[in-house]
Amino acid sequence: MTIMELSRRGWSKSQIARTLSVTEAAVRYHLRRQADGAVDGRTNKTSLAEPWHDAICHWLEAQGGEQAPVNLAALHAYLVEEHDYPGSLRSVQRYFRRRFPQPRRRARRRVETPPGAQAQADWAEFPDMLVAGRRLDLHAFHLCLSHSRYGVIVWSERRHQLAWLHVHNEAFRRIEGVPAVVRIDNVKTAIARGAGAWGTVHASYRRYAEAVRFHVDACQPHSPEHKGKVERKILDQRLGADPRRRHWHSIEELQEWTDEQNNRRAHRRTCPATGSSVWEAWQAEKPYLGALEILPEPFDIAVMRRVGPDCMVAFEGRSYSVPFSLVGQRIEVRGCAHRVQFLSGGAVVAEHPRQTPERILIDPAHFEGEATAEVLPPLPLGRMGRRLAELAALAPEQRPLDLYAALAEVAR
Repeated sequence: MTIMELSRRGWSKSQIARTLSVTEAAVRYHLRRQADGAVDGRTNKTSLAEPWHDAICHWLEAQGGEQAPVNLAALHAYLVEEHDYPGSLRSVQRYFRRRFPQPRRRARRRVETPPGAQAQADWAEFPDMLVAGRRLDLHAFHLCLSHSRYGVIVWSERRHQLAWLHVHNEAFRRIEGVPAVVRIDNVKTAIARGAGAWGTVHASYRRYAEAVRFHVDACQPHSPEHKGKVERKILDQRLGADPRRRHWHSIEELQEWTDEQNNRRAHRRTCPATGSSVWEAWQAEKPYLGALEILPEPFDIAVMRRVGPDCMVAFEGRSYSVPFSLVGQRIEVRGCAHRVQFLSGGAVVAEHPRQTPERILIDPAHFEGEATAEVLPPLPLGRMGRRLAELAALAPEQRPLDLYAALAEVAR
């Protein structure tokens, strides 16, 4: 067919032969066969599966008729096991295409959602990213408003249940509201069993959705077109703003850059539903979003711990400082997505980063303040402690010699 098309366009036989790396005799042979109306002899051969036609029709009726979805691998296995079919799966595929019509295609309904009604959410994977000198596999959580097409991205190092709830909080803060419905994929952190409309929503995610006030709408499996808007956002990120091209000093720096890029694109792009920019359409959609009140901070561990005499609390193999006024009391410790919260009387009294390489985390402000009826504050730092603090606050190249001399004088 290539030879015929090139000849129709006026190419010479020698040009065709050089382009296709064949001989001119081969070009003349095929042109002559086409001119004589020759037919490939293989088209007249009887298919190997022809004698099993009745068995194939019987199997199709049992599966729901010719218009039902057909699994040809299952059909081939049936013919081999029940009718001793000697041929391959490929022979069954060729015969089925020749003898049976294609099933009717079902048209899809295009729906434009009203403002505030729906957002679509999904994960994108970015393995082997360079962050702070380390190679990390990061996950980008996308949340896209279906009406205005305004989307946000939240980065996470993990995809467990706690991270799933945390990225929802961060995404809702960025879109400044909560949509009525969030359409999701069938990830295990969202759908515990089953899939789609018949799936069972994960208990933690269900409680979170009830608290924040949105409905969970899971897509049917293997149907990415059901959340095409967020799928398009993921593709745009990979093609237009791929973060793997840079070395990032921290995930916070990556998040700031991503937020800036999203807002820039929102000003440039046009919203198909309104004709204005995506940014302007988002501003008009915000009044239709649910109120963004205090979002629940998700946590996976809640334990009671007693505060030691040194104002430290042990949790997950690390020691964290809390205000000295709590010495001797039992307080609640919550392990959140990225932070450890310490609560007393229902109020958060201290916070520290969670799962850090450091095993001791101290906030000097926790040792300052007025005495209480039960606890006296720690003794203030001595002269040596104050000098060491001054040295620690300066870079080595900025430390004056007289400070070292003063430190030596104190040590005598």
